[in-house]
Amino acid sequence: MNEIRENFVDWLRDAHAAEEQALTMLKGQAGRIENYPALRQRIEQHIEETKGQAEAISSLLERYDTSASGLKDFTSKVTASFQDMSGVFASDEVVKGALFSYAFEHMEIASYRILVTTAEQLGDTHAAEVLKGILKQEEAMAQWLFDHLDEITRSYLARSEADLDAKR
Repeated sequence: MNEIRENFVDWLRDAHAAEEQALTMLKGQAGRIENYPALRQRIEQHIEETKGQAEAISSLLERYDTSASGLKDFTSKVTASFQDMSGVFASDEVVKGALFSYAFEHMEIASYRILVTTAEQLGDTHAAEVLKGILKQEEAMAQWLFDHLDEITRSYLARSEADLDAKR
């Protein structure tokens, strides 16, 4: 059981680092989106959800007498900054941002499913419920992106064809 606990704590740290990475990327994206108000609004909503997720994970780590990994958080933030900046140079930034966000949400979904299973294996029903709540938020964001990818793409293409600012 000790090995399972160690894995769980390590994976919680990874999830915290991923949420810190997500915050950096989402804030950068939201700050640049000008012509896609529904996307910007949903990203801003998810920023607030993500802040709450990071706090919830920190609380779970405290229950296990540990904390988030400063090195993992720092590395994730630096990586996110570079990823965020790479979008600035893409002429189709909004489309690539939506694509990357959709993929990132699915990585988080898989991570939270693993964490829920591990919490249940440990018999930690509190952690499992907290993590299931986060999982639902991640699934909702992924579904929103999926449901709006066509609309975002069509809007981008129409704006681009009309020589309007389509990038953001």
